[in-house]
Amino acid sequence: MKPFQKIALSIVLGGIAFGISQYFLAYNHAILLAIITMLVTLWTNEGLPLGVVSLLPLLLFPAFNILSVSDTAVNYSKSIIFLFLGGFMLAIATEKIGLHKVIANKLMSIFPKTPWGILFSVSLASALLSSVISNTTTALLLIPVATFLTKNKKLTIRLLLAVAFGASIGGIITPIGTPPNLIFMGFLDDHHLPAIPFMQWVEFMLPLAVIMLFAMSWVMSRGIKKQDLEINIEPTIYTREHKRLVAILVILLLLLFANSPIKPYYNGLGLNEKMILLSFGLLMFIPKIGFLEWKDSKKIPYEIIFLFGAGFSIAAAFTATGLSKELAQYLLGLQNLPLFWILIIIGAFAALLTEITSNTALTAVLLPIIFGLSSVFPPKEMLLLQLVATICASYAFMLPISTPPNAIAMSTGLVKVKDMVRFGVIFDFVGIILVAVVAYFYWRVLL
Repeated sequence: MKPFQKIALSIVLGGIAFGISQYFLAYNHAILLAIITMLVTLWTNEGLPLGVVSLLPLLLFPAFNILSVSDTAVNYSKSIIFLFLGGFMLAIATEKIGLHKVIANKLMSIFPKTPWGILFSVSLASALLSSVISNTTTALLLIPVATFLTKNKKLTIRLLLAVAFGASIGGIITPIGTPPNLIFMGFLDDHHLPAIPFMQWVEFMLPLAVIMLFAMSWVMSRGIKKQDLEINIEPTIYTREHKRLVAILVILLLLLFANSPIKPYYNGLGLNEKMILLSFGLLMFIPKIGFLEWKDSKKIPYEIIFLFGAGFSIAAAFTATGLSKELAQYLLGLQNLPLFWILIIIGAFAALLTEITSNTALTAVLLPIIFGLSSVFPPKEMLLLQLVATICASYAFMLPISTPPNAIAMSTGLVKVKDMVRFGVIFDFVGIILVAVVAYFYWRVLL
């Protein structure tokens, strides 16, 4: 399909989305869904460059009275973008001095040199790191490793996805692993509801994460033969530069961990995580300490920053127009269904909607709506419903705007949207089913 045809297809699909949605939504909500459909189509079929599509909300939202120019533009300069900038600088430094090669060789010495073994080792490392630090930081640190591990392009693409998906999977293991978890814990505190202790949370989530990691690694290893691995195992010397960067990264991880609150036992250091990452990123330019020159900053994938801005703009539009609340109101008609099917529907609603909007914003909007069902569900089941919504909000694997790790995998230029959609559809479905099953048969017993 030619580029013009891809653009035309996105417009046609947007028109169809508008025509259908205007029958059950307000006019401005139908317009917003039409624009989002067009943007998602262009991101998927690559009818326009990624960065160009990501800047379209700046034109389309004001033109159709969704958001003003100022209200749209502010989303492209949110403070969290500086967290990504700092992380990109650290990742570029890691790649520049070859530390990722040392880490890659170490991984290869631990796990079996099979397609499944390589994919599982990378996804496990990503999941474990993401359970204690930002999944964004985790993806930024491991992407250079995944890029280097093999000469097989097909496997490299899957390794990059394993880093992104592993970070999302592992982020649920602890309450501090991903923003939706923290929003959920804060919601319980604001409504004077019993909190889930840190270790009980881990007890809840660890089995689910392990099952997802095994399933994800197995699915992505299909179609790759052992003789086609072409593993990069080169002699690597652990230099003084490597040791210095490792020391910096260890200090960063310890600082991030110490800064993470464990309610109600520990309030953290109270530092701004975004500024921590930016500070360590800028440290890479300090002579005798860092490893970068300003010309290295040209490697920062600015189109991904525009992509973040587009995602934040969509989230803001959902809130400003009231579309998120209107969609969530449909959940109020579920009260007569069996609990298991309610869990499935809420999980699917959260997972699919967070594909096109911020999981943080979605969780913040969805939890109060679900809490509105407290008159028809006992407290234990109410907590279960909110927990499923929170976890499924993190289990979005199909699109680069779904989660920062997905976008970071795209920033390499090796992963195409169609690659992400191909596997993401499977893992979205598997994640929704697994979360509902684990919630119904395991969490419900422990609560």
